[in-house]
Amino acid sequence: MKMNPVYKRETTVSARSLRLALILMLFNGVLALVVMLNMYSVLERVKLTAEIQYSSFTDLYVFVAVVEFVMLMFIMPALTSGSISGERERQTLDLLLTTVMKPWEIIWGKLISSFTTMFLLILSSFPLLAVSFVYGGVMFYDVFLLLLCYLAVALLCGSMGICFSSLFKRSTIATVVSYGVLILIAAGTYAVNVFVLSIARMNMTNTYALSASGMGDQANTGGFLYLLLINPVTTFYVMINKQTQDSQVLKNLNTVFGPHPDSFVLDNWVVLSIFIQLVLASIFLFAAIKAISPGKIKGKIK
Repeated sequence: MKMNPVYKRETTVSARSLRLALILMLFNGVLALVVMLNMYSVLERVKLTAEIQYSSFTDLYVFVAVVEFVMLMFIMPALTSGSISGERERQTLDLLLTTVMKPWEIIWGKLISSFTTMFLLILSSFPLLAVSFVYGGVMFYDVFLLLLCYLAVALLCGSMGICFSSLFKRSTIATVVSYGVLILIAAGTYAVNVFVLSIARMNMTNTYALSASGMGDQANTGGFLYLLLINPVTTFYVMINKQTQDSQVLKNLNTVFGPHPDSFVLDNWVVLSIFIQLVLASIFLFAAIKAISPGKIKGKIK
C-alpha cells in the first residue's frame, strides 16, 4: 500500500527529533509519579486503618483520563493550525500542489501526522490506566469508549486547526481563530444553556407564590440542551460519570440544566455526540480541501 508522502515526511522528521522522546518521557514520567504516589497513599492507609479504599484507583483512572483529554483539546489545534499556513509562509504550498498529490491527500497527511503524535502519547499512557484494572471498577468497554471519545475530540480539534490554517495565510491568525472557535464550542454552548435556564427560571418565578412553591426549580433549557452534543467537554463529563459514578446520563445533565424528559438522545448521549463531532470534523476537512484546491487559489489570484 502506498504511503502518503506528506505523512511519511512529517512522521520521519518527528521520529528523528529529540523533542518527541523528551515529551514522551516527561508526560509519562509525571503520570507515573502520580500513580506511585496514589499507590503509596493507599498502602499507608491500609497500614493505619486495615481498609482499602477502592475508589482511590477509580479516581486515578479519572485523573489520567482528564489529563489526556485536556491535552488533546489544547495541543491538537496548535499542531495543525500551522500546517498549511506554514507551507504558505515557507512558499512551499504551491510546490506541493504541483505534484501528483491531490489536495485531500495533503490535508489528510498533515492531519494524520499530527494525530499520530498525540495518539502515541495516549497509547503510551494506557499501562498507567491499566493499574485500575487490578482492583476492578473499570471495564474494557469503558476503555474502548474512552479511546473513541479521544479519537473524536482529536479529529475535531485537529480538523478545526487545519481548516483555519488553510483559510488564513498566517499561522498566528489561524491559531487564534482555532482556539477562539474551540472556546466558543466548549464554553459558548454551556453559556447559552445557562442563560436560557436563568431566563426560564425568572419567567417561572415572576410571582412570590411560584417561587415559594418551588416551581422555579422545574425550569429547564428545553431544546437548547442539544447544543451540547457538539461540546466535547460535556460528552467527556457524561462518559466519565457513567463509568465511575452514575449510569444515568439524564441525571447528570438534569443536575445542571434542569429536568428534561427521557428521550433517545439523552439515553445515547455519548455515542450520538461522538458521531456529530466526527461529522463536524468531516465538514472542517472538506472546507480545508476546498480552500487549497488549485481552482480556489487561482480564483483568489484573479
